[in-house]
Amino acid sequence: MRSDQHTPKHITWIAAGTVVALSLLTACSGGTGGTAEPPASGNPGPSSSGTSSSTANGAPKVPAPLPTEKLIANPCSALSDDDAKAVGLAAPGKLNDITPRGCDWQSADPDLKANGITLSPITQNTNGLADTYSMKSSQAYFEETQIAGYPGVFAAAHDSRKTGVCDLVVGVTDQLSVVIVASIVRGKNVENPCAPVAKIGTAMINHLKTES
Repeated sequence: MRSDQHTPKHITWIAAGTVVALSLLTACSGGTGGTAEPPASGNPGPSSSGTSSSTANGAPKVPAPLPTEKLIANPCSALSDDDAKAVGLAAPGKLNDITPRGCDWQSADPDLKANGITLSPITQNTNGLADTYSMKSSQAYFEETQIAGYPGVFAAAHDSRKTGVCDLVVGVTDQLSVVIVASIVRGKNVENPCAPVAKIGTAMINHLKTES
């Protein structure tokens, strides 16, 4: 990526990257049986009355469902302005025209304005993280992780991490996951974009916990 890339082009590129991620991650939406309820009602009940620690396709269950009504209605509500500033983002975020709708934030550092992230609830996937796990074999990378105690996975069909792009999908309920796509074109994290995106995921989870 050229170091002289301008912000308007960057924002377009971020949106395109998120569209690719959503297209990939929703390709098998509903393919795990379609028995889960859609997340639009907000804060669903407990994920399971049993003791299993995984859902369909081996995806880990969330430890406790988080509120999602505000998140779905306005993805920019995933981070408060103070949360965004704490992880180095300029507030407020801006809603984009991606389907499903997401929110874009840019770096607060004037020298790093070309860096940014897009965050989108994957409302098409009514089985949450299990639908992402159903696509595991088609990913260029698929690395399980935990974000503030919630299950997540770094995954994408094309591995662009060495050029500043990292995709993280986090389960916030067993019926809804959120994709966070980071685009780092300048600065120390160009070759390590998954570190800042994990921090943003942690900030999101901690913020959602305050709404429960």
